Order: sequence, then structure tokens, then C-alpha cells
Amino acid sequence: MRESSGDRITRIGISFLLLLISISCLAPVINILSVSFSGKQAVETGKVLLWPVDATLQSYSALFEGTRVLASLWNGVVMTVGGVIISMVFTICAAYPLSKGYFYGRRTFTLLLLFTMVFTGGLIPTYLVVKSLGLIDSYWAIWLPGAVSTYNMLIMRSYFESMEPEIEEAARIDGCKEWTLLFRIILPLSMPVMATLILFYGVGYWNSFMNVLIYINSTEKYTITVLIQQMIASQSLLTEALVNDSQAMLLVPEGIRSAGIIVLILPMVLIYPFLQKYFVKGVMLGSVKG
Repeated sequence: MRESSGDRITRIGISFLLLLISISCLAPVINILSVSFSGKQAVETGKVLLWPVDATLQSYSALFEGTRVLASLWNGVVMTVGGVIISMVFTICAAYPLSKGYFYGRRTFTLLLLFTMVFTGGLIPTYLVVKSLGLIDSYWAIWLPGAVSTYNMLIMRSYFESMEPEIEEAARIDGCKEWTLLFRIILPLSMPVMATLILFYGVGYWNSFMNVLIYINSTEKYTITVLIQQMIASQSLLTEALVNDSQAMLLVPEGIRSAGIIVLILPMVLIYPFLQKYFVKGVMLGSVKG
């Protein structure tokens, strides 16, 4: 079917609008990246826009030598990996039975889960519950209260429901029990939605900030998100990052802040391309029913 002139103009207009939106999203990140690689004088005089001026790695050197960024990175990895594993296990265990029409109480349990999307217990009651369980200053205080996202569970449930029933029937004829069916048939066929939810949960845990401040008391357990926030808010912490006078003469706090922000976002940027091929397919197929 031939494209009309009106459709062509509309397509070009939408493409141009999306291009402007993309540039508006990328420009601040590129500017921060450029500042992190630029020299002190260029940053102080505002010469840095979208390209490094007087390129140097001094900001990154000061960041890794003068702050706890490596320890915070490791803490972030531990919290993210542990949280993703726990959340995926709970999400699968909730979504699989709810996807079966013969599951007794399916509608009731679904409504109870949907209720949590509208009403929550609130910060203070949640904190009191976490404290009574002895989870304060532990990553379990972050993992357990948010172990299941109802939205993510509904995506996975819808994906399970979209599978052809003949697959399950053939497996049961071959003698598959429920757990064997789930782990050897259903989950291998659910890689698109699983990769999508791993990305959702991973980004959520990696960027977790407020929960870490509320539940984690030991500074050595802080993640990089909290460390970068403290660097932005505290001038003294940035001053400590300048491990010697020569660095202080070559660096500006804004460069160290920018380097910290780049280190914060880099892991997710590196992981996303490996999951991108599953991302759109997982969301679209998982939202056919619901």
C-alpha cells in the first residue's frame, strides 16, 4: 500500500519530534561525561558543553583513590543481584499459579495483590515492621518489603497465560509434574519476559536510594547511589577526595561529581544492550492479556 503525502508528513513530523526528545535526554548525560573528562580551568570557566576540553582522567583518579566508590560499587552489586534473585523467585511463584484458571481462589488473590498497588501501609508502619523483624542495617530490609512488584507479577502472569495450552498438555502426557513443567518447559520459553523483569528489578535495586538511607545505618554498607548523593551534597567529602595538593590544583569538585555520576549509570548502560533484544518482545507479549 502506497504511503500518502499526509502520512509521510506525519511520519516525518513524529520522527523529528522523537529526535528532539532523544537529544534533550542525551545532552545532559553527554555534558556530564564531558565535564568528568575535562580540565579544571575549562570546567570553572564554563567552556565544556558536549565535548571534553583539556581531556584528563584526574577526576576519575581522585574518585577511586579518595572515596569509597569501589566498596560502594560492590555493595550495589550485592544488593542488586541478591534483590533480583529474590524478587524473580517470588514473582514467578506468584505469577505461575495465578495464570492457571483451575487455581482455587485465583480471583481473590489477584484482587488482594491489586489492592497493594493502590493502598500501602505507609513509611512509619513499614519501618516499625522491619525493625520488629530485626532487619535494620541489613539488605534484607530492602529485599523483603519490596520482593514482589505487583505490576511485574501481572506482566509475567499475562505472559504465562499467553502460552499455548497444548504445550502444557503435551508435557503432562509425557509425565511432567508441576515443578518439572515450570522449570523445564515454562521458564525456558519465558526468557523474553524474564529478561525484561530482571532489567526492571535490577534498575530499581541499583538506583535504590531512600530505602538505603532509611534502613541502612552503617556507612560501610552504603551503595554507590547514596555515596554519589553525599558527594553532591557535601563539599567536605569532595575535598577529602583530593588526596594531595597537586590534585587539588588540577581538579574542581564538579569534575569529581560528574565522574561519580558516570560510574553510577555505567553498569546499567553496559547491561542493557544484552537484554534489549528481549525487552520489547517481553513487554508486548506479556501485555496481550490482563
